[in-house]
Amino acid sequence: NDRLRALNDMMGGVLEVKKEDILKMDIPPPSFISKPEHVWNDEEKKIFREHEKKVKELNEEKEKYRRALENELEKLEASIQETTKNFDETVCKLSERKVKSEMVIYQEELKIVNLVYALLLDEELDTREAGLRNFLMKKEKEKVSYHLECCSWETCNIYNINLERSFTKEFAGVPANLLDELFQLYKHRPKTPVTELLLDTANPYGGCSVTADDYQDALTLLMKAMDELDSPEHMPDGLDPSVWEHFCLVRRKKMESEELVKWKALTLAEMQAFLQRRMDDNKKIKSEIEDIFQELTWLQEEKTKLQLNLTVQFLLKQGQVELESTEIPDYTDAILIDKSVIEELNCSIMAQGEKKIASMAECKDFSKGIFQLEWEHKTMRMQVEDLEQKARDIVTLPISKDRQLFLTVLNYDSRMAHHISVMEQTLGVVDELHKKNVKNCQKRIKELEKCISLKEQANYELSLELKEMLVSVSERRHIFKAADTQPVSEKIAKQRYREILKQKHLRDLVKEQEEQFEILQAEAE
Repeated sequence: NDRLRALNDMMGGVLEVKKEDILKMDIPPPSFISKPEHVWNDEEKKIFREHEKKVKELNEEKEKYRRALENELEKLEASIQETTKNFDETVCKLSERKVKSEMVIYQEELKIVNLVYALLLDEELDTREAGLRNFLMKKEKEKVSYHLECCSWETCNIYNINLERSFTKEFAGVPANLLDELFQLYKHRPKTPVTELLLDTANPYGGCSVTADDYQDALTLLMKAMDELDSPEHMPDGLDPSVWEHFCLVRRKKMESEELVKWKALTLAEMQAFLQRRMDDNKKIKSEIEDIFQELTWLQEEKTKLQLNLTVQFLLKQGQVELESTEIPDYTDAILIDKSVIEELNCSIMAQGEKKIASMAECKDFSKGIFQLEWEHKTMRMQVEDLEQKARDIVTLPISKDRQLFLTVLNYDSRMAHHISVMEQTLGVVDELHKKNVKNCQKRIKELEKCISLKEQANYELSLELKEMLVSVSERRHIFKAADTQPVSEKIAKQRYREILKQKHLRDLVKEQEEQFEILQAEAE
């Protein structure tokens, strides 16, 4: 496309040249810039000068445009900063207004919450008190007011009869061998089926009730078993039937009395257990009533406290409340005090503080006076020591010959002037000799510098030779390795390499020693 190619070649691909495109512009150097300057002809030199002039003009234009852009950038930054500052100020004002509005809203919400909390708490306390009173009335109705009457039990004539003596008296005419057998039968108790004691569900205290019907049933069963024992089959051999009948009657009476005693003992144990349960229930009811009374008293105290201990909301400015930590303290037990009390207390604290400061200042002045006196005493003591040291120095001062001459000779100044003139003459002669020596040393230094330059040239040549020799040695080593020669040749090559390095090291050492020798010789001169 000829049009696009011409546009790219002549105008850089754009129809309108913008100002910022000047930064992208670049003047191509002439083609002969790679040649040396002494080869250029007059026309090429002229073209090069024009090229330099164009480059300089382009750089000036770029610098002007850069400065204009920097000025514009500064203006834009200043305007941005000003706009940002104004925006920040507006945001700060709006945020302060928002904070104040939220503060007022939160204050009112807190007041509402406190009032609602107080109402709910009062309502809850009233409800709780009414419930406790109803419960107390119910308990007082249910309370069992019973009087423990002393149950006058008929004394059970349970005679502790000695079975052996009563039995022997009853059957004294029976032979001894039969008497023992009868006594064993007398003590023998028939086997009766065990009857289960039913639980009395009608009794709220739930024990096992032993009634008269149970006793009659047990006695009937026992008598049936006794009928079996009273049969003539169990009668011992040789015993009179009348005696056996009398024995059976006595044994029946004994069994009936034992059953009666057993029934009465069970009834007594049941009544004692019932009495104990009733007493325990009474204690429990009393403790519940006491707890209810205590809770009612506590509720009355809480209601009184809520009526007296009111919640008051204060708005405190920041900085007027000192906090030891960042956590918000709990003011539930805070007390309101009049401002005058605090001011009086602050005044008394200030007065006490001023008194303390005055006493501290007095103590400080007194201690300062003590330190001043101690310092003066120490100064005087040091002056005394100094004077004593001076006196000792004067006593032990050695007097030289010059001082003796000064003290003994009359024309000391004239003699000293003569001596000074003689010394000046000798110094002049010495100065001339010193200058001659310096010139000789300078000549010697120049000669040594020439020798040093020659030695350096020789060392340089030797180092080149050494490099060549090292290259040849490495080549030969590679050749020997490639040819797998004997290890003796490698040892010889290493030995030669070490000798070369040793020679180089010795040359460097000789050179350093020569330089040190020259320096020491110059210092000695």
